[in-house]
Amino acid sequence: MLVSRRLKRLFQLVPGKRRFGVYRFLPFFFVLGGAMEWFMINVRFGQETFYDVYRRKRSERQYEARMGKSE
Repeated sequence: MLVSRRLKRLFQLVPGKRRFGVYRFLPFFFVLGGAMEWFMINVRFGQETFYDVYRRKRSERQYEARMGKSE
């Protein structure tokens, strides 16, 4: 109960409630999405980033599709 009260109080501190309603939180989601995108592009786990793995898997699927058509 204490956590939900604190959370409600924190939400009340965000300005623009009367004018924007729940849409006042939209900038936070844009910033969160941008930060997540930056993390996926720039942070490496081992030797690869998320996009390195994505590109490799996509090219592997394309290669397998081409090999399947030629058979």
